[in-house]
Amino acid sequence: MQTLRTIDAFRAARSALNGKVALVPTMGALHSGHVGLMEYAQELADHVVVSIFVNPTQFGPNEDLDVYPRDEEGDLAKCQAAGVALVFMPPASEMYANGHSQLTFVDMTQLTDGLCGASRSGHFRGVTTVVTKLFNIVQPDVAVFGQKDYQQFAVLRQMALDLNMPVEVVSMPTVREADGLAMSSRNRNLRPEERQKALSLSRGLIAAWTAWNGGERDAEKLQRLVREMMTDAGANVDYATAVDPVSLQPLAGDDVAPKTAMIAVAAFIGNVRLIDNLRLDEPLPDALRDLK
Repeated sequence: MQTLRTIDAFRAARSALNGKVALVPTMGALHSGHVGLMEYAQELADHVVVSIFVNPTQFGPNEDLDVYPRDEEGDLAKCQAAGVALVFMPPASEMYANGHSQLTFVDMTQLTDGLCGASRSGHFRGVTTVVTKLFNIVQPDVAVFGQKDYQQFAVLRQMALDLNMPVEVVSMPTVREADGLAMSSRNRNLRPEERQKALSLSRGLIAAWTAWNGGERDAEKLQRLVREMMTDAGANVDYATAVDPVSLQPLAGDDVAPKTAMIAVAAFIGNVRLIDNLRLDEPLPDALRDLK
């Protein structure tokens, strides 16, 4: 495994790879969910590339860039164990040579208007811009993302289609802890009592899934059910919204039936912002079935 920190060095190493290349973009602080993405990527390509870059342009001025967890030694060990060919780990000065006020951005409308886009101004512009940069640098045949960040996956999949990027953007189901909490690099910033409060996200989603499969078809009632469970546990709810899983447009009233539907949630547990989501019209994931 080679670890490259400059674009020129990475491109030289990338040119020596023959066959199909899969990219797993990350911001580091890797956990078992990331390892699962790497293992899935191994099935899709001859070589796996992992990028590790905490992208400053997708953080707002009052967000957690400075305290975002970092673990370079542990990250590289996990990549090595997963059989990764190349790790691209550039500093911000390499990715944004002229600082963070570059003149060119990749922006998207509609898919970025709601959910996280509604409360994190500029977030998705930072995401789409940096991923475009990574696609240009790595030249992958396929890029693998987790479904916990479902809006991000939907945005990047549409971006690749709209801009005719020769990259297949695929997703892998959310990897969860034994108690149902979606794995996230931010989980390590939770204090023990906050860790228990965080379980209200997945428990709220299970409650909505149970209600929908029991016949409830009012989107507002489903959203209220999830929101109340999170609030009662002490979470500061950002959103709990029923959306169409393709367009990400909110559903209202009894719009849930007979369409497919997803509940997406975001909440602050203390100072830590967590997200999760669940399809209501699909079987309950194994990681949540025993918690029902």
